[in-house]
Amino acid sequence: MPDHSSSSLMLGPGMAPPRLEGSATDGSLTVSNVMKEIQVLKDKFKNDDEDHFSPYQDLEKASVLQECRVFHDANIVTQDPRLCCQLITKLLHILSQGEQLTSVETTTVFFGVTKLFQSHNSNLRRMMYLFIKEMAEACNPDDVIIVTSSLTKDMNSREDLYRANAIRVLSKIIDSTMLGAIERYMKQAIVDKNPMVAASALVAGLQLMHKSPEIVRRWVNEVQEAVNSPHEMVQAHALALLYEIKHRDRLAVSKLVLQLSRGSLRSPLAICSLIRYIVILVHDDPQGAAAKAGLQFVEGCLRHKNEIVMYEAAKAICRLPGVEARDLGPAITVLQLFLASPRPAFRFCAMRTLSEVALTYPVVVTKCNDDMEALLSDANRSIGTLAITTLLKTGEEGSVDRLMKQISTYMNDIADEFKILIVQSIKQLCLKYPHKHALLLGFLANFLREEGGYEYKKAITEAIVSLMDAIPLTKDASLFHLCEFIEDCEFTDLSTQILHLIGDLGPTAASPARYIRFVYNRVILENAVVRAAAVSTLAKFAVKVPSLRPSICVLLQRSLQDEDDEVRDRVTLSLSLLNPTADPSAASLLVSPLPLPWHTLERAVTQYTQHAAAGKPLTFQSLPVVEDLPPPPALLPIPSPSPLPPSSLLRPRFSRPRPAAASSLPITRQQGAT
Repeated sequence: MPDHSSSSLMLGPGMAPPRLEGSATDGSLTVSNVMKEIQVLKDKFKNDDEDHFSPYQDLEKASVLQECRVFHDANIVTQDPRLCCQLITKLLHILSQGEQLTSVETTTVFFGVTKLFQSHNSNLRRMMYLFIKEMAEACNPDDVIIVTSSLTKDMNSREDLYRANAIRVLSKIIDSTMLGAIERYMKQAIVDKNPMVAASALVAGLQLMHKSPEIVRRWVNEVQEAVNSPHEMVQAHALALLYEIKHRDRLAVSKLVLQLSRGSLRSPLAICSLIRYIVILVHDDPQGAAAKAGLQFVEGCLRHKNEIVMYEAAKAICRLPGVEARDLGPAITVLQLFLASPRPAFRFCAMRTLSEVALTYPVVVTKCNDDMEALLSDANRSIGTLAITTLLKTGEEGSVDRLMKQISTYMNDIADEFKILIVQSIKQLCLKYPHKHALLLGFLANFLREEGGYEYKKAITEAIVSLMDAIPLTKDASLFHLCEFIEDCEFTDLSTQILHLIGDLGPTAASPARYIRFVYNRVILENAVVRAAAVSTLAKFAVKVPSLRPSICVLLQRSLQDEDDEVRDRVTLSLSLLNPTADPSAASLLVSPLPLPWHTLERAVTQYTQHAAAGKPLTFQSLPVVEDLPPPPALLPIPSPSPLPPSSLLRPRFSRPRPAAASSLPITRQQGAT
């Protein structure tokens, strides 16, 4: 029999066991039921548990600056370095939150931090380096020079940790004039035996290349020696700096590629950098000897033991200019292997590259369809979205139905930006296989009825309109889907655009009367902007479909008392032009554009009202011709002429200057007083 003594100790006398949600039907309290209930509560309040308390969230700048005065106490600096580290952390947190220090506060704090060089604690020294780098840009350059001597001393110390970090900080704060004084130490650090010191010096050289390129170019011999370093990190940084030094010299880059492509590099990152340099060289000179040798090196990297190098080589081959489909086979095979990798990063990179290749050579990527279909259920939604969009590019006509079923179960779990990519891929698939337009168009229509943002719904609408232009058979079905969409559309811009489209294409459809109900519902239920657009759409139907004109006039008359001026004006104008007693050609104004722009029409009518004869009817032919002048350019102030020197007045030819010749009438540069 089970022992309930443990559970009975948890209850008071006369108390019944509590009935928990999801517990057994007999009301018994077991360990498994309790664990299930705890898991339910954990999932329910998961967001609350994620809000961790930060000890720095209530910091005030004034109080922290007050605490930082202890930096001037030598006893605290030497005996309690942990307190100093905490204060620097608080300062960095305040700066990361957007707090701005005044110039006086910055100078005071910066001088206080320089006092911490008295301590030999390694953790405190690293925090000092970090703070100096963060404050170097905001601090006065004259104040920054003060710490240069201390940093130079650390750069020549016996502690490798101090040397490496001091070099990084110096590269952040020094300028060209100060770099010349420490150039000798930088060269020694580049060829140092310690990889951390050498890598720091090379990274500093990359940063100083933007400030003092002439000085850094003099380090080429030391950098060339560092490229042959046995340490991978040093080798990668040395190659990056060496390329920055030589990248403007194509011949030097060609020699560098020929030299390094023989297999002298060991660092995977350095090999990846070399592959990228080879791609740049191929773009510049595809027929050169260095480019051909580099391509052979890239093809050999497809069989490298490091996965990063293999992917970089495959990506480089896929992005070569003018690459043919038969040359992509080895690279596609490598990418296909990465699709089954347990690492999400490799699966994503492979899918992204295959998606790019599918735009140009979809047949080459077809052999990866089975592996990509397995990624549709990947936990990483970015990978799944890329798999779907690539399958839509490479899929055959017979597999469209199966793909649509898989996508329909996937769309509810991804964000709108991924949905937009899928919509664009579906549009391209429909253009590729027009016979599947009914299925794909219905799929897009289902997307319209689901929840989504403005950009997502706009992308679907544009896709449907594009299909209407490319495939005329989709016209009636597309218009009907758009009419159903505006019944529940919450975006005014989309509703007005769709109403305008219905007014242009609806009257020429097979049964134009079916669209009147959808349009008139917008007159009754929507805001003023949509109501005005719906009135114009109804007027277009009345002009283009004479059999519907009496019914539409009855519907328009109900809006004569609309609360919006724009709606009333459009209704009044439409009824006036649709009146049987009106000129039949006048109704064409509702569907045809005006013979002149609105701003030109306004100026012409203004002149007509000022000079027109009494009783003369107003027509387009009677309007005066008005030139559509561009807006006048902004007039610049003319500087006043400098007075002539006294010596020029003594010369006869300058004593009586002739009046300036005018080739045009004077124009006032300022508006008159109003």
